[in-house]
Amino acid sequence: MEKKKKPNRKLRFLQLLQILIIYTLMFAVVLSVGRNVLYSVGKHTVSILESSDFKGTVQPENAGTLLIWEKEGTGEEGRGEMEAILSQMRIPFEEREASDFSARHLSGKDIAVLSVSDLNSLGKGLTDLLDWVSEGHSLLFLFPPFNEATFLSVSDKLGIRTVGNDMARVEGIHFTRQFMPGADRDFPITDPYKSSLNVTLDKKCEVFMESQGQSETPLLWRYAYGQGSIVFDNLSFLEKAYRGFHCAAYSLLDDKCIWPVINGSTFYIDDFPSPVPEGDSQFIQKDYGMDIKDFYTHHWWKDVYNLSKKYNIRYTGLVIEDYSAQVSGVFPRNKDITRFQYFGNMLLREGGELGYHGYNHMPLVPESFDYMGLYDSYRQWESVEAMRDSLIELRNFCQSVFPGEDYHVYVPPSNIISPEGRELLAKDFPEIRAIASLYLPDDNDVSYSQDFTVTDDGMVQTPRIISGYVLDDYMRAAAMSELYFHCVNTHFQHPDDVLDTDRGAALGWEELFNRLTDYVEWLHSAIPQLRNLTGSELTGAVQRYDALQIRREDTARGIHISLGGFCDEAWFYLRVNEGRPGRVSGGTISQASDGLYLVKAASPELEIEINK
Repeated sequence: MEKKKKPNRKLRFLQLLQILIIYTLMFAVVLSVGRNVLYSVGKHTVSILESSDFKGTVQPENAGTLLIWEKEGTGEEGRGEMEAILSQMRIPFEEREASDFSARHLSGKDIAVLSVSDLNSLGKGLTDLLDWVSEGHSLLFLFPPFNEATFLSVSDKLGIRTVGNDMARVEGIHFTRQFMPGADRDFPITDPYKSSLNVTLDKKCEVFMESQGQSETPLLWRYAYGQGSIVFDNLSFLEKAYRGFHCAAYSLLDDKCIWPVINGSTFYIDDFPSPVPEGDSQFIQKDYGMDIKDFYTHHWWKDVYNLSKKYNIRYTGLVIEDYSAQVSGVFPRNKDITRFQYFGNMLLREGGELGYHGYNHMPLVPESFDYMGLYDSYRQWESVEAMRDSLIELRNFCQSVFPGEDYHVYVPPSNIISPEGRELLAKDFPEIRAIASLYLPDDNDVSYSQDFTVTDDGMVQTPRIISGYVLDDYMRAAAMSELYFHCVNTHFQHPDDVLDTDRGAALGWEELFNRLTDYVEWLHSAIPQLRNLTGSELTGAVQRYDALQIRREDTARGIHISLGGFCDEAWFYLRVNEGRPGRVSGGTISQASDGLYLVKAASPELEIEINK
């Protein structure tokens, strides 16, 4: 019998070694190419300005809106939300507590907003209010009041035929018409509950939203009452994530409504570039059979990069120099810069930019700061001087790796920053013009939440609205809300989201990337006019939005807008509920959705014709 040949182990080893050498050389070439990518220092299409650049003032408008609120939980919550909405829409308003309200408070007003649960608290004022509406004015019910005798006695005047005994469970939002950008898609509600009145309506009601699912409960409608109109907001979600829906309800009250917006979309990548984690991930090994470093290069970055090229996204990367826990002493320079250059240069070449995230991932907080037991791995800094030294090292590192780049945006690690840390940025790092933390408050008191505004020290607040790859129903509703309220999108992701089970790692990168792609496709189809901006450009856009003073005046042919605090451009939404806009003097206009138009002002005087 012929003997079997023993496998040539030496030959097999040499073959494997040869494959390994070829793979290593190919990878080295990839890194070398990325390292030597040439980029020119970016020119911002929306520049950051100084306070002196904003010129002119206008005489304030008279307050044409009255906010009536009730001293109880829901009434006060609604009051707080409506104060924020009207203030940011630049709508002058006055307030009156419900028990103190009478008909005389309606003098000179065209619109009333009711943040009241118990209509009995209005007394005779409820009859006066409805009589006032019938004479040609407008009333918004910000949320459904108690279903009791007084409400039932006036419900027919609100366009309601019948009211069920039980509240309706709202499982999602369905739009009966595309009156908001992105309204061609239904939005499920996270943690639904019995939140809305179960009603049937008069056929003359104009319904804009209804509950998704079996009930089809009307959630937003308008009803003509006498010579006036009533808008009923039956959604009941009085929180920041839904402000855009309540803004939409308010904008339906009059024949036209115009308010300033930002018009910008910015995508941030936190911890990027930064040292790439060593080792393996069970999810990456299972799906790709490679370690984290190779996955970042050959899959994660390739996909995220190609998405940006397809949709003209210009990422803002936030640099971390080192992942040490050092909070005092001399901060050593990271000498391993190959991957920083590879990823950073590619991002810059495509028109993106870089900002600061930190020398390491320790938030700028002093020793007295309380993490409330939520961040066991985080430490407090020994002193403000140590915080300063770490940021100086980060600045020097960035300038050595990416010479000629400007760094205007700071993102707090884990969206945490103390007053001391914030003061340090404003005082000692003049290149930092914006802090980009969270828009929606966390459930804890540790995170730093913001509005789109400029604070007294000149720091621009450019909060991020949504994050990650899972992009659940709540995030998508919040994103749509802000498309209407501020015409803005801000999103952030981390490379290591794909490693964290709490951020969806078990779903696998393919599924996570599909979800991100689906969101980006929806965003760009919802409002194609939305500008793709870097973090610095968004900073300039928020400055222009924040500085605006507005005076609206009805004319025989439409509306005249006078602007104070104007520099070079301003953006507005115009909702036209009767007619269509015609000729525009001093700017341009385009349609954003049914009855909603995006207006660009190129001068401080803007005239818009409305054709009936």
